Amino acid sequence: MRPLLIGCGTLCVGLGTLGILLPLLPTTPFLLLAAWCYARSSRRFYRWLLTNSWFGGYIRNYRAGRGIPLKQKVLTLLLLWLTIGYSAWRSVDLWWGRGVLLGIACGVTLHLMRIRTLREAAVPYPEKEQCVGKAPATTGSTERDG
Repeated sequence: MRPLLIGCGTLCVGLGTLGILLPLLPTTPFLLLAAWCYARSSRRFYRWLLTNSWFGGYIRNYRAGRGIPLKQKVLTLLLLWLTIGYSAWRSVDLWWGRGVLLGIACGVTLHLMRIRTLREAAVPYPEKEQCVGKAPATTGSTERDG
């Protein structure tokens, strides 16, 4: 069962990566499914996914219910509407095909707008993530984080 879960997780990471570039292929569900598969099969792959510079913070924030950064929301919606708008305008001749594309774009937009917007200042440092909601301890030291 372990090799099957690792294979499924890896396939989902690949599909999620493609979803970053292709507007009709969802990214988040595939990455969350990959995290689920890796969590049940390989501690090493799971750790790699959650600490990955492209996906890690995104997955951790989404799973913790913190939301998506505003910059990411705006960029996602801009790319979504540019690619689907262009496809509906130039690539699809049937009126109902255009309607389906625009309906998908509206649905994805609605979904993204319903997800909480993450404020950049509220994101804790990765090593301090377990301390979310607690007041920082004062050590009396004058050193500053670099």
